[in-house]
Amino acid sequence: MNLAKFPRRGYLQGPTPIEAAPSFSRALGGGVNIYIKRDDMLPGAAGGNKTRKLDFCIADALLLGADTIITCGAVQSNHCRLTLAWSAKEGLDCHLVLEERVKGSYDPEASGNNFLFQLLGAKSITVVQGGSDMMAAMNAVADKLKKEGRKPYIIPGGASNPIGATGYVACAQEILQQTFESGLKLDAVVLPSGSAGTHAGILVGMIGCNAGIPVYGINVSRPRELQEPLVHKLAVATAERVGAGNIPESAVDCNGDYVGAGYSVVTDSMLEAVTLLARTEGILLDPVYTGKAMAGFIDMVRKGKFAKGSNLLFLHTGGSSVLYAYMESFRKSWTA
Repeated sequence: MNLAKFPRRGYLQGPTPIEAAPSFSRALGGGVNIYIKRDDMLPGAAGGNKTRKLDFCIADALLLGADTIITCGAVQSNHCRLTLAWSAKEGLDCHLVLEERVKGSYDPEASGNNFLFQLLGAKSITVVQGGSDMMAAMNAVADKLKKEGRKPYIIPGGASNPIGATGYVACAQEILQQTFESGLKLDAVVLPSGSAGTHAGILVGMIGCNAGIPVYGINVSRPRELQEPLVHKLAVATAERVGAGNIPESAVDCNGDYVGAGYSVVTDSMLEAVTLLARTEGILLDPVYTGKAMAGFIDMVRKGKFAKGSNLLFLHTGGSSVLYAYMESFRKSWTA
């Protein structure tokens, strides 16, 4: 795979660290060695995985002459935060369409990313009810802007299309280079699986490089039977774009047991996971993606999913700025 042929903006400043988590590993008691890929440390306002995707997506937008970016996400979307940040860096206007997946959850006065949307200068925020056709909602904004003489470019939720997922094909290559240089043999990668771009990209990169490392997704919004086809479809399209070859359905593993009542809805296991990693390694997860994914990872370790002595990599996709919108839930869990 020659990813150098695809235009990108150069937002990355070298590889993100792979950090050993020995205290956390001991606390789980499963006899495994956990490592964390710190994509929460990527450049961009408060960091996070979407920077890798936007590196390619915004390059495409500029190549097409866009002067305005439109994107969408949930009401505390990390993707929207980072799209705003990089749009500001590039001198592009940015308009957001937010889906209120939990009725009544949007509060323009809330902390977390709602505050950062304002600080980063979103040109408009359109809030639609949960289950809305988000592409149609973004197209409506685009049509209005075109009538005003603007040149909008739509980036889908999570930047999860073959262009954005290419950023995580590159991340898989980065991980393999890092483990080669350090002599670390990985037995599995575990990551959050949401809009599917990160999961699909890592999967394509690992298969395209013949790594032989299984990738386990922990769902944050959908059951297995809905998430796996979504990831596979995007992985196939991404593989075709980068020349990675066939992506078998059997390679896609999406565990939906830790979603709870729905996307962004608090679970006890998420509260435990975020607190445990913070208090053993000083690393902050987020309540929506990495917190639920880590809750699933913890449960898998405790149930003996992985052989003793295994070296396991958790992909930290960032989002800790959302923690501040969930302070009450955490404080209640600590006094329960």
